[in-house]
Amino acid sequence: MSSTSNDLVPLSRQQLPIASMRQVYRVHDVEKRLDKLPQREHETLRATYERMLEKGAERFQVKPSGLPAMDHLYDELPNFAEVLDDVRRQLALCHDSRDALEITPMLLLGPPGIGKTHFAREVSQLLGTGLGFISMSSMTAGWVLSGASSQWKGARPGKVFETLVDGQYANPVMVVDEIDKARGEHAYDPLGALYSLLEHDTAMAFTDEFAEVAIDASQVIWVATANDERSIPEPILNRMNVFEVKAPDRDAARSIALRLYQKIRGSHDWGRQFDPEPSSSVLDRFAQMAPREMRRAWMTALGNARLDRRGSVELRDLPDAGTRRQPIGFTH
Repeated sequence: MSSTSNDLVPLSRQQLPIASMRQVYRVHDVEKRLDKLPQREHETLRATYERMLEKGAERFQVKPSGLPAMDHLYDELPNFAEVLDDVRRQLALCHDSRDALEITPMLLLGPPGIGKTHFAREVSQLLGTGLGFISMSSMTAGWVLSGASSQWKGARPGKVFETLVDGQYANPVMVVDEIDKARGEHAYDPLGALYSLLEHDTAMAFTDEFAEVAIDASQVIWVATANDERSIPEPILNRMNVFEVKAPDRDAARSIALRLYQKIRGSHDWGRQFDPEPSSSVLDRFAQMAPREMRRAWMTALGNARLDRRGSVELRDLPDAGTRRQPIGFTH
């Protein structure tokens, strides 16, 4: 199920987004489909149409009210500087104009755990819009993107449809995670729907196979992630700005760890019981971790320090990278 934010997200650094309204489908089309449904059949489809009519077709289309401050992102995500530069350029184009925000679809290439999904989440907060998430590695059929025909048992809408219909935004950030892991069954291409979704003109009338109602997905901001581009079809690559994101170097990793420590400490009342900064030796240990492991490691270390009634984190508080998961239950 897609992870969709339904709240009007305030821009960071006290800026509010500019919001206009955009229709993402035509109510008349939904009414026609609903009228044609046989009585006491296709209950899931009927409920979908009724939900669409109840929610209405208008969604927020947002963009920053000015050029948003991005220095904090360059500090938090130093290995994404090239990607942030590109986002900044595209924000400058719509700045101080009536034009809608346009972000070219982007593909982030790099090893697991370096912060690709976290980057997408930060971009959605920067722009003041929602976030949808599609994991391609868990796909068993192409319906995850485009829905499955209502003629099939257990059919349901695709994630693009759900994010636009159930959310409040016409231009959410949509993360296509591990796009290189997509696997089709037989001759079916699970990425087939992306060919039209990544093209502005065809995305304006994207039809989900379950609802069979045209949806305007032309304003979706696409962020795909992958470990290896070799298995991604060339037509997909040609529709995206491709960035190779490397793991942060030692100094950058220390900086990420420090900022995360300060963020955790500052966002909890119990954080005042800990030192403003951890020791250099602790940061050196964190520099050996992937960014996505750091938060979990900090929470473990802070908890261990608190159990020992200390306000400073020591190396012995950190989780042992070599420790395997222990089974929970009775032992014999």
